[in-house]
Amino acid sequence: MKQQGKKKATIYDLSILSGCSASTVSAVLNGTWRKRRIKESTAELIQNLAEQHQYTANLQARGLRNSRSGLVGLLLPVHDNRYFSSMAQTFEAQVRSHGKCPVVVSASRDPQEELATVETLISYSIDELFIAGATDPDSVHTLCEVAGIRHINIDLPGTKAPSVISDNYQGARMLTEAIIQRFGPADPLKPEELFLFGGRNDHASRERIRGFRDIKSALLGMDTDACIQPTGYSPNMTQKAFEAFYEREGKLPRGLFINSSINFEGLLRFMAQHPHETFADIVVGCYDYDPFGSFLPFPVIMIRQDSESMLAKAFELIEESRPAVKIHLIPPELVHPRTALNGPLDSIRDIDA
Repeated sequence: MKQQGKKKATIYDLSILSGCSASTVSAVLNGTWRKRRIKESTAELIQNLAEQHQYTANLQARGLRNSRSGLVGLLLPVHDNRYFSSMAQTFEAQVRSHGKCPVVVSASRDPQEELATVETLISYSIDELFIAGATDPDSVHTLCEVAGIRHINIDLPGTKAPSVISDNYQGARMLTEAIIQRFGPADPLKPEELFLFGGRNDHASRERIRGFRDIKSALLGMDTDACIQPTGYSPNMTQKAFEAFYEREGKLPRGLFINSSINFEGLLRFMAQHPHETFADIVVGCYDYDPFGSFLPFPVIMIRQDSESMLAKAFELIEESRPAVKIHLIPPELVHPRTALNGPLDSIRDIDA
């Protein structure tokens, strides 16, 4: 069996080995350690460790910064998702329109894989990197900063580079209000009948939960922690959460806020195991868009995130020499269940027309 070569160290490996922070390691490797008043002994330690553990990818990339490769990278969490696949298609078209070559890769929401993938992209001397939905965008920023690569966050924000994301809070408010209004005055939705399933402890989920709770409290009154069912971005975990709820309560909540299309898949898997009567009077809101929602036997209201506008803003910012480190919010669109195949609506007026 052929033996694999020794894996090259990353900045974070050197950080652990040296006992120094990643930013200190970065400063030593990019030659700014004297300005940072880092001790010479510390710099020598890190430089020796870098040589010993074959840290070369970023050094190689820095040596090539004087020339342009024409490669522009997009780092995605996953490919098999309509939102991210649509983003990738728009990104590729934008890059090609500028006469450059797009490189689209995913890292499966694994922070270590994200860093390893970015280091590989850097070794190919990409000119720019768009970082979409990264679990640790600030660590990716450190790698890009060392290599001198322009970069920007999209979908999920970081604190060290500009970010262009959906306005998840306002989108969640719109979606929650739409779910509640879908129930008429003759049979209104009760506070204990509205639940949120899905998501994890990331910025998007926190903002969606905040918007959900604000509107639920304002329109229905009661709000408790029990109405939030976090499952991560996993169809299997979401299906299990629905199974547990159904076994405990004997029915589903009448109003469901599903945090993403990935979690929505978990609901569909649950549906496949139960009779249609289980879903006779439910209304579902999904924070993502897919036209298949129009064909389900219950109303599905969706939020379409405007990836085209997000990327347009990101391309605008990445061309600036020193863009401000701030979050730029892009409004999402509410899609009515009866017009999902014809395009988004600004509101859900005329639902019963």
